[in-house]
Amino acid sequence: MSRADYTAKTNAEILLMREAGLITRKALNAVRAAAKPGVSTIELDTIADETIRSHGAHSNFQLVDGYVHTICSSINDEIVHGIPRADRVLAAGDILSIDCGAEINEWNGDSAFSIVIPGEADPELVASRQQLSDVTEGSLWVGIAALAKAEYLNEVGTAIEAYIAEKSEEHGREYGILEDYIGHGIGRHMHEEPPVFNYKTRHKGPKVLPGLVVAIEPMVTGGSDKVKVLADGWTVSSKDGSDAAHWEHTVAVHEGGIWVLTAEDGGIAGLAPFGIVPTPIS
Repeated sequence: MSRADYTAKTNAEILLMREAGLITRKALNAVRAAAKPGVSTIELDTIADETIRSHGAHSNFQLVDGYVHTICSSINDEIVHGIPRADRVLAAGDILSIDCGAEINEWNGDSAFSIVIPGEADPELVASRQQLSDVTEGSLWVGIAALAKAEYLNEVGTAIEAYIAEKSEEHGREYGILEDYIGHGIGRHMHEEPPVFNYKTRHKGPKVLPGLVVAIEPMVTGGSDKVKVLADGWTVSSKDGSDAAHWEHTVAVHEGGIWVLTAEDGGIAGLAPFGIVPTPIS
């Protein structure tokens, strides 16, 4: 397989995607700051939408056929694609995953984070959910670090799966990696080729060459990897009722190295433990 399996981006196009990525990050930062007990997920959706529009961009989630919101907000056993609602109110100790994207000048950004809502709650439950979020975030950075050195794209999924298996043994608990929902290429469209798996596959995937831009997004449960789609037709939940976390970044490979387009620092802090220094395009 070669670069023909995806549309390579030029340096100028990656710079445009960096703008979309930073606007996405601003929206997520605003949502994170507002995510407190008593706040509804539709309020968080409004905050994200207003932030994106204030920077001259628009929500790319609203371009998905049939979806009218700016974020996906998934709580506890919900993993991804949760629909914001006025009656879905956050409580202390909830684990909340927010997925969001922005499009500006026809280029896209996409990112996600998970947070345990602060406040008085069962300490054991909070610790368990925070550990799940930390493992999922850690696996994201392991995947990004693997991409920086990879010859073939599916080395990313191999690294993510190995890390989660290691943490499962270390913590003495089960972690499930979703197989039906994976990362993707990104550019003029939010979802493009190639697929980005979060687990080891038989095939190597496309060759990693300058111009590859992907959204890496591990989705992990604290139990089985089996899922169900709720009656709303969107929300994906764990089948066994276990908690879930979701972390995502848009990442570009270019001639000078790797650049995390949806991180303010380009990925400096997240990649430092791996001895990798991200390189912006000047």
